[in-house]
Amino acid sequence: MSQRALRGNSLDAALAETHNVIGKRLERSEAIREQHAHGESWHKAGLPDAVAFVESKAEVAAIAAICNAHKVPLIAFGTGTSLEGHVTAVQGGITMDMSRMNRMIAINAEDCDAVVEPGVTRLQLNEAARHHGLMFTVDPGADASLGGMASTRASGTNAVRYGTMKENVLALEIVLSDGRIIRTGTRARKSAAGYDLTKLFVGAEGTLGVITELTLRLFGIPETVISAVCSFHTLENAINTVTQLIQFGVPIARVELLDDVQMDAVNRYSGLNYPAVPTLFFEFHGTKISAADHVSIAREVSRENSGSDFLWAEKEEERAKLWKARHTAYYAALALRPGSKGWSTDVCVPISRLAECILETKRDIIETGLLAPIVGHVGDGNFHLAHVLDPNDKALLEKTYAFNKRLVRRALDMGGTCTGEHGIGNGKIESLQAEAGASVDVMRDIKRVLDPNNIMNPGKIFLTNAGQKASAIDYAF
Repeated sequence: MSQRALRGNSLDAALAETHNVIGKRLERSEAIREQHAHGESWHKAGLPDAVAFVESKAEVAAIAAICNAHKVPLIAFGTGTSLEGHVTAVQGGITMDMSRMNRMIAINAEDCDAVVEPGVTRLQLNEAARHHGLMFTVDPGADASLGGMASTRASGTNAVRYGTMKENVLALEIVLSDGRIIRTGTRARKSAAGYDLTKLFVGAEGTLGVITELTLRLFGIPETVISAVCSFHTLENAINTVTQLIQFGVPIARVELLDDVQMDAVNRYSGLNYPAVPTLFFEFHGTKISAADHVSIAREVSRENSGSDFLWAEKEEERAKLWKARHTAYYAALALRPGSKGWSTDVCVPISRLAECILETKRDIIETGLLAPIVGHVGDGNFHLAHVLDPNDKALLEKTYAFNKRLVRRALDMGGTCTGEHGIGNGKIESLQAEAGASVDVMRDIKRVLDPNNIMNPGKIFLTNAGQKASAIDYAF
């Protein structure tokens, strides 16, 4: 019997057994499968053979055990907002939709933490936490599921002050590939008990297990929140302002950089009228006195770098409009060239090398003739590019691919990383190998121990066999 026939028999058996567990919630229609075949990235979609809409950890465990027994791939799916091909079923199999596991289990106001199922989104958690005077601070822009955010070690605009998912996940409940359910961590704020398995699974991108419960850190809503916009004549001046503020220890809650191209796009898309020049969006949290002190220092440093007067957004609706404009920057960039497709990427470098990295990248964009607005969480050295591409121009796609390889090499040479928050997925496998080297072999060893049949989101982060070579790039458009 051929390998294809053997795989078909195994898949049929796995689907039949999964149907016995969840019944009609196992979907095989092409429309549902296509919806779960991709995130928001440029990567070529991979159709799963079926989509399982799970509602409990018992169902997750049962389906994992079934897939493991039949060696059928299993891919966890949250809201589909990932950017590096994390959820595409590159080898087929069963995609597990976690959206119905959306219970808010507990909000412990006195301890400033919450226990939630993985399908809860960040906005849902914030709405519930707000009634207790609390907030969840990790803000990647999209209303992503918290399970997905933990799996990709998400970050965002607040990370410079409040940290990423790595710092804000206290404990996890995980279903392993063989169906075992384990807990990592506790609600205690620190521990010296054994290996830190929580940190292992945060950022594992679903390749080691499926998250079925999260314990998350919350923060008190600040007394005063002030947002401001400051324009600069040059990118260098804007970046130097941020670098100096971080080095001075000013506790900025958010500071976002938009280059001239991105500001022009944001103005058009969101109905704003700021100068189309390099710009910083600031936000300050604290008491009235402390926030005023931090604003005063930021204004002084900005002026020393030839920044404009601050334009204020103090009312809640004004701040909401400003940050919505920032969060829709990707779609604003696409609107610059109607009919275009987007290719988003990111790198992160030490703050002392940020100006050098961004300025070299900007020169490379201009010299290569690309349309690629820059936007970044520059307070922690992370910046993004949104390549705006003609989907029919294959030469431009290849040029962009070559540019991205130079971007990653530039960041690595400056002591940085190939991705600050997008993750690896199947889009940056080569980049991770260039960055981590022999450490990838250790990751591969861990994967073999926890997932010996390679069913958990296969084809992501690294190639399973060290000798394999990454295939030629596949474009979704």
